Amino acid sequence: MTAVVTYLVTVLHRGSMSVAGLQAAERFDISASALASFTVVQLTVYAAMQVPVGILLDRYGSKRLLVAASALLFVAQTAFSQVESYPAALAARALLGVGDALVFISVLRVLMLWFPALKQPVMSQATGMLGGLGAIGATVPMAAAFRHFGWTQTFGGAALLSLVTGAAVLFLLKDSPYDEPLHRTKQSLQEVRNNVKRAWKTPGTRLGLWTHFTTSFSAGTFGLLWGFPFLVKGEGLSPTTAATLLVLPVLAGICYGPVVGRYAARYPFYRSWIVLAVIGAAAAMWTVVLVWPGRAPLPVLILLIVVQAACGPGSMLGLDYARTFNPATRFGAANGIVNTGGFIATLICIGAIGVVLDLSAGGAAQTVGDYKWAFCVQYVLWAVGVIQILRYRRRARATLARYNPEVYEALRANRVLPLT
Repeated sequence: MTAVVTYLVTVLHRGSMSVAGLQAAERFDISASALASFTVVQLTVYAAMQVPVGILLDRYGSKRLLVAASALLFVAQTAFSQVESYPAALAARALLGVGDALVFISVLRVLMLWFPALKQPVMSQATGMLGGLGAIGATVPMAAAFRHFGWTQTFGGAALLSLVTGAAVLFLLKDSPYDEPLHRTKQSLQEVRNNVKRAWKTPGTRLGLWTHFTTSFSAGTFGLLWGFPFLVKGEGLSPTTAATLLVLPVLAGICYGPVVGRYAARYPFYRSWIVLAVIGAAAAMWTVVLVWPGRAPLPVLILLIVVQAACGPGSMLGLDYARTFNPATRFGAANGIVNTGGFIATLICIGAIGVVLDLSAGGAAQTVGDYKWAFCVQYVLWAVGVIQILRYRRRARATLARYNPEVYEALRANRVLPLT
């Protein structure tokens, strides 16, 4: 539970720009593309850190990384609450990305060691759901805090939460349920490189990467930055209504998560079908909103947000592929590779939307039409991602059948055997 609460607070930090975008643009006097750069820099650092973090996780364990993460997040948010220049603010968000990168796969490592394999998909979904409560904290509560306390006090207060979680991890968390500490073999640099190469060359790892890539970016882009401006400046909703709507993905995810986790645990061979269904539903709802004449009605926007919320639980299946197709000794490296996918796609999408908004508006006030053109960039990422999912699904199955026929037959029978 301590690890999950740490993840919850981290999600709050990650999404803390979701309702602060308009205030940030005014505070730093920046354009839409410059505003997007806050989240792009944060996610770029996050993605770049995933493989190194996976290596550190295999060597040092979850507890040390979670304590370090809490310290970095405290420093980053404290700095962001104080700075007034755009470059300094970018540096603070980059540091936040480093701290954020240490958390999620460390929490997954705790789950892997504390729960049996058949329960891990469900526990991973439960972790995502509970962590999603942090996203709620980054919406309505933070919007209210901005109105009553202002920028410095709001971000400074959020920073203090990481001090609390860091202390909790230090005194309460155990890496594993065993009394004896885990003995981790110190690997040479060459052995580390070989481990990462093996994880990368495994088709199942790449299937997980492209699954995470394709399911994550739409909801991530909407929740982390562009959803609030789109709803307020594009669709004409009040800031209070828009902030309230950003809570819906978390509530819907709480409903989706157990269903996805149970399906993945019971039918692991057919996980890709739920992934493709999630992607198709999100793309279909965005099509409805984007082709709607003028501003879409509120019920249609609510339906978009609720349907798109399934992307979060769907993205967790990418990490489930990393566990299925790699031995435990490569868990950190494989999860690090997979976890880069969604964040790379999200930072590309966030940055592209900012550029298209500036080009479409041409310096004038942004309209709903400008936002509609900007959000069309999603279709390019969906198309690339689906093609790669189908490609690596075929390769992953063929490779497993050739080199691990017993594991493959067990998977076809909807049972999971660990690789060795």
